[in-house]
Amino acid sequence: MKEYNITVVPTNNPKIIKMEANHFLVKGNYEYKNIDEAKSSPLAQQLFYLPFVKTVYIASNFVAMERFDIVEWDDVKDEVAQQLVEYLNAGEPIVNEDEVKKKQPITVYAEVTPNPAVMKFVSNKRIVPSTYEFKNIDEAKDSPLAMELFHLPFVKEVFMDENYVSVTKYDVADWEEINMQLREFIRDYLADGKDVVTAEAIQKTKETVENTATQNHYDDTSQQIIDILEEYVKPAVASDGGNILFQSYEEETGTVSVILQGACSGCPSSTFTLKNGIETMLKNMMGEKISEVVALNG
Repeated sequence: MKEYNITVVPTNNPKIIKMEANHFLVKGNYEYKNIDEAKSSPLAQQLFYLPFVKTVYIASNFVAMERFDIVEWDDVKDEVAQQLVEYLNAGEPIVNEDEVKKKQPITVYAEVTPNPAVMKFVSNKRIVPSTYEFKNIDEAKDSPLAMELFHLPFVKEVFMDENYVSVTKYDVADWEEINMQLREFIRDYLADGKDVVTAEAIQKTKETVENTATQNHYDDTSQQIIDILEEYVKPAVASDGGNILFQSYEEETGTVSVILQGACSGCPSSTFTLKNGIETMLKNMMGEKISEVVALNG
């Protein structure tokens, strides 16, 4: 029998703590908001008996928990980690994945974006923990869903975030002809409980984020730009089926470089959005520090 050890890992969110195991726990990714949602996970149900546990996340080799404000993690993390080790080493079930794999009640609706080549397909459930962009089938090796989408002859690019998939089509196809096919394909795929991205992809994303945070020591101006983009720009861009990433800030020229993803990449209106939206906002909020915003792949 495997012997489990747990390493407590803090996160950027003080309310969430991650407990990494030295062995893989589950194949899929699961989020439970309460004990009723956790019927398929005996481990999550056990954790919800702790009065301060608000949400439980279980994925690949870790369990993460969000707390209520009644406690601080520093006061209880060691006790929780010990309970988790004892549970795992007792051989108790973590998630009944065969049960989860049964058809799930999924709804998917199509939503137009400012980019006429991109349609956004929105699910009623969270499907990925972060953003993923695939320009071709070779890049999609860590996403079974994207791989299958690329086998459709009219699919050019795939972008995923939270609860939606943005699909970029080739010009040879019209949305009127393929919209229903794509919507039903994505809905059936999700309802079957198949993996949208692999556990390896999630781990790579986590490591990339951690490495970026370690390597990038942004100056005060760059950090201010990042905060503005996160708070004011990203939600609007996400609603259009895309994403924006801060790339760099040149103090000498006042130039901000960003990366546009999903529906925003190559969108005919992206230049207008950059100049009359993002650039104007940054100039108004930061004054003469900003002279121009440019997109590296917009």
